[in-house]
Amino acid sequence: MDRVAAIILAAGKGTRMKSSLVKVMHPLGEKPLLYWPVQTAKLAGATRIAVVVGHQADRVREYFAADATISFATQQEQLGTGHAAASARESLAGFTGTVFILCGDVPLLRPETLLAMLAAHEKKKAAITVLTTHIDNPYGYGRIVKRQGGRICRIIEEKDATPEEREITEVNSGIYCIEAEFLFRALSGLKNDNAQGEYYLTDIVKAAADENRLCLSFPTSDPEEVMGVNDRLQLATAAAIHRSRINQALMLAGITLIDPATAYIEAGVEVGADTVIHPNVHLSGTTVIGPDCVIEANVSIRDCRLGSGVTVKAGSVLAESTVGDGAAIGPMAHLRPGSLLAAHVKIGNFVETKKIVMGEGSKASHLTYLGDAEIGSGVNIGCGTITCNYDGVKKHRTVIGDNVFVGSDVQFVAPVAIGSNSLIAAGTTVTRDVPPDSLAIARTAQVNKEGWRLKKRD
Repeated sequence: MDRVAAIILAAGKGTRMKSSLVKVMHPLGEKPLLYWPVQTAKLAGATRIAVVVGHQADRVREYFAADATISFATQQEQLGTGHAAASARESLAGFTGTVFILCGDVPLLRPETLLAMLAAHEKKKAAITVLTTHIDNPYGYGRIVKRQGGRICRIIEEKDATPEEREITEVNSGIYCIEAEFLFRALSGLKNDNAQGEYYLTDIVKAAADENRLCLSFPTSDPEEVMGVNDRLQLATAAAIHRSRINQALMLAGITLIDPATAYIEAGVEVGADTVIHPNVHLSGTTVIGPDCVIEANVSIRDCRLGSGVTVKAGSVLAESTVGDGAAIGPMAHLRPGSLLAAHVKIGNFVETKKIVMGEGSKASHLTYLGDAEIGSGVNIGCGTITCNYDGVKKHRTVIGDNVFVGSDVQFVAPVAIGSNSLIAAGTTVTRDVPPDSLAIARTAQVNKEGWRLKKRD
């Protein structure tokens, strides 16, 4: 039986973002704002999640379409938070447990806080528990008005508050635990007789208090957790806090960040102990980095797996690739998707790879393109080498055996196979297979015309 469900309010346009994109789909940490409260609800035990959508509803539905725990409720007109929550009635039909109400533009709430609030709510058998915080300058926030004994009797919005009520520093976060049985009955009785002419979700607190039901606050000591994002300045502030949390956890786990303020590491990236990450590094997607690695400045790594003791030198870009133990990449190298490099491979400066397998100890030290190729172990690829893999219609593969030495400025016109222990002379264009243990030379004979410059001058 489902014990906990969640309603996430995400119908607003977010006009202060000054954007054609609905606010909850603006990215924070490479994911939409809405992604974070959805994940928080799940981690706090919600097995049914109703997302209330309005503006650009199809865009929101498309992003979360594969998530079976989410259903969508449409708020056709934005008539207030109470009206939005009421829109989720059908999505949670038959549910009788506790409902979290979260905001789609509050991305920094920790699952631990929500779980602690739920535990307090259940222990005290409250009808409503409100997540609150204390702010020195609470302008714009709804104030928590309590009766003797600490029970909440109502939440008053800024525009409706008296001067005395505006002096209250405990404010409403917009995040609640509410018993489902009471929630939807109370929502159906809301009125819009207030300064905004809207149906306030906060009015159900007064309804509960009028029935002598227990309404409690659950204060968090960290106001950042309940920070809403309304414009791009607040989005940047939230993103910086999000990054800081990730970076703090990594450092406490034994990873060195030379400058944590400029380390851009996405949630879900794994980094091994004793790895050193230099400034302005971007790690994203499903990236896993082993222990004892060095990631130098201005490196971008996405959806990659790096073994132990790997060095990625400055300015390199890696995507959807695998790098073995002890390998060295860069500086200024580019591993494109499908690059699979074994242990102790060296990919040097201005080398680009794509859909290659490269065996242990092989190296391409500089100014080279290797695409659609299978390269054995112990291979030396000389400067300026190119696998000519595309004929204008199809891609073709180059296969190079073990212990091949490739001189500088060589072109492999694929499809072509090079036998093990061969030597390809500098300046060669290889158009036919080369047998093992062979020397391949394909270049025009040099002609010296002595005195030619003197004759031209005369």
